[in-house]
Amino acid sequence: VMLAEMAIGRKAQLNAVGSFGKLGGGLWPLVGWMGVAAGFIILSFYAVIGGWTIKYFIHSFTGLMADAAAGKAGDVFGGFVTNTMQVILYQAGFMLMTIWVVYKGVGEGIEKYCKILMPALFLILLILIGRSVTLEGASKGLEFYLKPDFSKITGATISAALGQAFFSLSLGMGGMVTYGSYVDRKTALPGSAIQVCFIDTMVAILAGLVIFPAVFAFGVDAGAGPGLTFVTLPSVFAKMPGAMIWSALFFLLLFIAALTSAISLLEVVSAYFIDKGWSRPQAAVIMGLLIFALGIPSAMSLTGAPKVAGKDFLDAMDFISSNVLLPLGGVFISLFVGWFWTSDAEREVTNEGALTFGLMSMWIWVCRVIAPAAILYIFYTGLKW
Repeated sequence: VMLAEMAIGRKAQLNAVGSFGKLGGGLWPLVGWMGVAAGFIILSFYAVIGGWTIKYFIHSFTGLMADAAAGKAGDVFGGFVTNTMQVILYQAGFMLMTIWVVYKGVGEGIEKYCKILMPALFLILLILIGRSVTLEGASKGLEFYLKPDFSKITGATISAALGQAFFSLSLGMGGMVTYGSYVDRKTALPGSAIQVCFIDTMVAILAGLVIFPAVFAFGVDAGAGPGLTFVTLPSVFAKMPGAMIWSALFFLLLFIAALTSAISLLEVVSAYFIDKGWSRPQAAVIMGLLIFALGIPSAMSLTGAPKVAGKDFLDAMDFISSNVLLPLGGVFISLFVGWFWTSDAEREVTNEGALTFGLMSMWIWVCRVIAPAAILYIFYTGLKW
């Protein structure tokens, strides 16, 4: 699916909506619109959580470790997320940084800052791994994390893994279509797709090497989601020598990861309007402000914001984007390349015959049958509101 998106974007040299309009016509631009809508919605609540990472990075220096050491990490988190004005303030700060990078453009903004942020992310990861795996008792966490237990593999876990991979790689929302439009004609797209998938997987594996050895070393229940990140881990850091430093590094790591993802989401949304004649600063600022506005109810989710069919607003936005829009986008992108744009896709992937791609026939059939079937399975299992 990633290779399909890259090929579509590079061929059309347009945003997600424009690319499907140019190459497919008819109703195909709706696939691009689904992607733009998904990016818009995801960033609206993603910025809220990104704001949490800023708060916790700062609070690492101003009392978080003392509170966590006293067993108050849960109270601290609960007090913060129910303080609506504070949550919105940090959400605004996160969105302003995202807008600024996209405002500056691809060369002076996205590429420039990512060249700084991505090496910093890996460096911090390696430092934290070094500390985590050398803790007494860390071996139990490593065994839990790295030793496979095939009895745990079920249809539900496979679906969850596929869904996580889909979300993590930003597939189905046209992100890779947009970035594909910036890729040089001489670049080997299959190699680029493999590289992106490999790096994304490695970061995820390395992150696990930070978390599980530390959690098991101190005999803490790992849990999952926000509870693990903002309650359990501060409690773990509080038990380490140099707690403040390790906590700050961890939340700085999360912030960098969140910011780089947010930049790509805003770029997907802004690219459509830039191709329609808006200036980049105009598109970045206006779309960023609208996304921020949509995110305010998510920031208020724990303080009485209106629910959507019984779900907190943030959870509802997550469900609509991650469980509906992204899978459907992935299905239609795969079908488009596999059945409607096949010969052109083959030429684009091989750089008009200049490159050899030995898996071409297999890739086409994956796009035609295997990928749509797998994604529809994710879609079906994820439709439990």
